[in-house]
Amino acid sequence: MNKLNKLSFTALILCIIAFPAGASAESYIVLEGDSFYTIAKDNNLPLTHLQIANERSGFQLKAGETITIPDSVSTENKELMAKLVHAEAKGEPYEGKVAVATVVLNRVDSSKFPDTVKDVIYEKAGGVYAFSPVKNGAINNGYDAEAMKAVNEAVAFRDRGMGSLYFYNPDKVSSDNWIFSRETIKTIGNHRFAK
Repeated sequence: MNKLNKLSFTALILCIIAFPAGASAESYIVLEGDSFYTIAKDNNLPLTHLQIANERSGFQLKAGETITIPDSVSTENKELMAKLVHAEAKGEPYEGKVAVATVVLNRVDSSKFPDTVKDVIYEKAGGVYAFSPVKNGAINNGYDAEAMKAVNEAVAFRDRGMGSLYFYNPDKVSSDNWIFSRETIKTIGNHRFAK
């Protein structure tokens, strides 16, 4: 196997590990003249998202190299997610805000939930909204810069989270609630994140 093929094969294996089956990303073989900038522009992605997805900080690429192109999330969906993050995680650590946004993306990628950001956020099962800010209208109160930054980070690192599909504040949920039966992955601030 020549050096270029070994490099491409290694990059492909790294993409498979970083973005397992079902992950929202695709592989792309770099063409002569491509750069992170041109690929990001062609795929309607922020440059930093493409660089983060490939664990790179520079701009240069080599023809034949395989990189990962994460799925793009529309500005409208990012704004909706930022409103949810702001309403759900106001006063929580930044890491918790990123984790809340990640839960939304994990649900979009899961076969157990709707396929779009909007449908996940506004999901209503058994007459109950999945997220309390939708029910109480707090989702309509806007968002701040930190909430949008958290959303952008969650999008950039999509599918690199711990697979959490739920989050809750144990102090605000009755102890007999079904959510306590879910496996807790991590606690950040007042929220528990679970599978």
